[in-house]
Amino acid sequence: MVTPTYYLLHVADPETSGGFYRELFGTAPVESSPTFVLFVLEGGIKVGLWSKDTVEPATGGAPGALEIGIAMKAPADVDAFHERWVARGLPDFQSPVDLDFGRSFMLADPDGHRIRIFAVTA
Repeated sequence: MVTPTYYLLHVADPETSGGFYRELFGTAPVESSPTFVLFVLEGGIKVGLWSKDTVEPATGGAPGALEIGIAMKAPADVDAFHERWVARGLPDFQSPVDLDFGRSFMLADPDGHRIRIFAVTA
């Protein structure tokens, strides 16, 4: 079995996106340069932010066609995360809502990459 552990997002400005993800993840990056920022999260998952102008081979995809999912334990955790997020003046893309699978809300990073915060209840 193959288990993905490293996610790369192609972004316009890694330093700006790094600030966004620092807020989201609640941790500082382990590496930061004008063209690349790297976060190592609990469990060893890595999230890299690579300048779309320097990525090799050149990127052709558009943000928004893929979501990063962050699971919470309960619907109340989703709502609490949302409240903390907007209290810091950060925008949400979709406010908390009950969907077929559970409670969810969505953020979008500075490049439009979607991040779904959710708790499965179904």
